[in-house]
Formats: sequence, C-alpha cells, structure tokens
Amino acid sequence: MPLHKPKDIPKIPKTRKKKSHTALSAIPSKKPDKLEYICKAYYKYDSRFRKQYVAFLIETVVEFTSFAYEISVDIIKEKNEINLIIMGLKAKMNSVPQIMPAQNESLFEDLFGDYTINIVKQDGAINSADININPLERKITLNKTFLPKKKNNRHFCDFIIDEAQFTFPEK
Repeated sequence: MPLHKPKDIPKIPKTRKKKSHTALSAIPSKKPDKLEYICKAYYKYDSRFRKQYVAFLIETVVEFTSFAYEISVDIIKEKNEINLIIMGLKAKMNSVPQIMPAQNESLFEDLFGDYTINIVKQDGAINSADININPLERKITLNKTFLPKKKNNRHFCDFIIDEAQFTFPEK
C-alpha cells in the first residue's frame, strides 16, 4: 500500500521559551538544602581590550566527566542589585572531554560601592549576598550572605571572594 501525500502540513508546536522574570516571581517547591553552586567574585583585567572588570564566576559543585558544560545565565542589573538567573546547562563544543565543573563567568564594568548579588534558580529559589566593591583599594568585601524572605526558599549557593584570581594591569 503506497503512502499518500498529506494534503496539509502538520503543525509542530513551538517550544516554550523560558523567561528570566518568571523565575524571580516563582515559588519554589519544598526541598531540603543542598549545595549546588559556588559564586566567586574577583577582579579580572582583559589585556586585549585594556579594561578592568569585576567577574562573577558561577560553577557547579559537581564535576562532569564525559562532557564540558556551560551554565547559561540571564543577567538583570538594576541600581545596586544584580540578578544572575540560572537558565540551565548547555554542552560546550570541545573535542577533548575534561573533568571539570560547569561554569559561567559574567563580567561587569564600572562597579563601585555596595551591591546585592542574587543567584536565582529556575524554580524560584534565591540566594543573596551583599558585597562592597572598591576598585581604588583593589578590594571586594563580602558583607553578608542571606536567603531573601520567600516561601520554601532554600540554600543552594555559597559566595566566595577569590583573591587568588585577582588580575590587574601591569604598571
């Protein structure tokens, strides 16, 4: 029995695009605290563009063996608040597999003073830290880490000032 030609082309449903603003208002489901991410803050100098940045490196606690992954992050920057919204993982196109955690580095120019850094997961859980950035003294200070008041919010991220990765222009 031969296959007949379809008269009309079937419609394929569009995939739902994740929106970063919905993660901020979502209420997470009740889960126990489990450390999944580490957020490191440090100064980074790009010698090619000759610019000084403040970098926030989010990396997973778990190390992946067969593929190298990158964390996809949406950034919402308001006055003194930076929201880093974790959208998921995507595989890097590396030919040689490495044992390493998934990571994402977000670079910011012209940060000075007190900022609140919010790490937001897709389910709505938020972990926050208050930091002070002083490029004149070349210091980043972690003032406090906290969980914002939200139903079923849980601890999933630690914040670290990584002074070993500080890079500055050579004089």
